Amino acid sequence: MEDPVEVALRRKRDSSMRVAVSQVKPGMDGTAPAHACVSAGNTGALMALARYVLKTVDGIDRPAIAAVLPNRHDAFTTVLDLGANVDCTPEHLLQFAVMGSALVGAIDGKEEPTVGLLNIGEEAIKGSETIKRSAEILREASMAGLINFHGNVEGNDIFKGTTDIVVCDGFVGNVMLKTSEGLASMMSEFIRQEFTRGLYGKVAGLVALPVLNHFKKRLDPRRYNGAALLGLRGLVFKSHGSADAMAFENALVRAYDAARNRLVDRVHDRIAETFQALPAAQISADSQTA
Repeated sequence: MEDPVEVALRRKRDSSMRVAVSQVKPGMDGTAPAHACVSAGNTGALMALARYVLKTVDGIDRPAIAAVLPNRHDAFTTVLDLGANVDCTPEHLLQFAVMGSALVGAIDGKEEPTVGLLNIGEEAIKGSETIKRSAEILREASMAGLINFHGNVEGNDIFKGTTDIVVCDGFVGNVMLKTSEGLASMMSEFIRQEFTRGLYGKVAGLVALPVLNHFKKRLDPRRYNGAALLGLRGLVFKSHGSADAMAFENALVRAYDAARNRLVDRVHDRIAETFQALPAAQISADSQTA
């Protein structure tokens, strides 16, 4: 886990992670030994290896990490990017929105999932220039029927379930993810302590046990384990490093569903459709900044 990314790429060509990623790379006949790769290893190394071995889908500048978080509708909100790309352009965020829509359509069966742009407020005048421009591009894509753009959303909208998908840059997304994980852990520990303290607490805990168990189940991070590395020419899913059997099973199930529903093909088709409908988007974000 302490190895630099360069070591994983150049010196450890026979590592289990690289071997696993290589199994989903299509051969000359267009098929691969495996349909998906699931790893609980180092996230940076996995992303670097996957991008190097599999390459990105045409039209995608940078892969993104997409995961789900629980919302109050007893469902999930898909959020991306969660750490793969710290600095993102409006074009990148458009690509994330398109890829996220393909992911939710493939796994959850929602062909027109709603997309929100994470911002410091819902108003169009708020946010940085990058966010304002991103909103404009997302609205253009929505008017062209490529995505179902809801508008700006705030951090609490993720857990309200205001939209099916929330897009943001990797710095904001990773901070939000780690904060939510810490908050969920703190709340669970607080409830445990309060309802095991003294006779009154134990009696109250016993009465509230069904509600507490349901609450614990909804916040259980094992239920939403398995983050997709979107934009690659192969399916790769990242499991939490401390995942137990139940959590890892959920990561495997998400990878299986993505393969069964041809997620890579869906991403490719949606990106191609986006570039065809929005000629300006054909200039990649990375080439603009080069």
